Amino acid sequence: MKTATKTSTRSTANASTKTAAKTNKTVAASKASSTKATTTRGQVKAKSTAAEGLEELFVDSLKDIYWAEKALSKALPKMTKNATRETLVKGLEDHTAQTEEHIARLEQVFEILGKRAVAKKCEAMDGLIKEGQDIMESTEPGPVRDAGIIAASQKIEHYEIATYGTLCAFAKTLGMDEAAKILHMTLEEEKQADMLLTEAAYNTINFDAAEADDTMEE
Repeated sequence: MKTATKTSTRSTANASTKTAAKTNKTVAASKASSTKATTTRGQVKAKSTAAEGLEELFVDSLKDIYWAEKALSKALPKMTKNATRETLVKGLEDHTAQTEEHIARLEQVFEILGKRAVAKKCEAMDGLIKEGQDIMESTEPGPVRDAGIIAASQKIEHYEIATYGTLCAFAKTLGMDEAAKILHMTLEEEKQADMLLTEAAYNTINFDAAEADDTMEE
């Protein structure tokens, strides 16, 4: 009778242990599943062509700005035709010629990397050019439109400055000193273009546009 009681007690203890272990395993699995769900929630799924290393990202970024410069070379002449202040017209003409040089430099960088120069649509530049078009459509020709063209142009310059600064950093990190040197030349020219636009705005154009407001009030 005692033996039977002991066997029963052991069986009950073993069953309890198995149940507890199973419960712990279920809880652990539930926690793991919850953690996984939290980690992946909101995470952007990478494309099949996604870059896996810095060099791939560098090349992809080059393709992006290559498209941007080509698109800009077509947009700048339209801005030039809509500008009226002589200094602004001259500045835009100079930058159009400079943009062609930037395109040629990017092709040099592709060559250094042993890659074919390929353009990939730059959504940012596409949006900035469209915004510039909208600004021209939303302003009367003269100082007000000139001020709008400067605003649109500087947004473009700031985007290019940020892009070329990043490309220079990537090239240096990858030990591509020759490519970095070429890209840095363009970076400095973009900074200079932005400075000239600022001077044009603050020296005359913005004040002329403000006078147009006074005339309307009268």
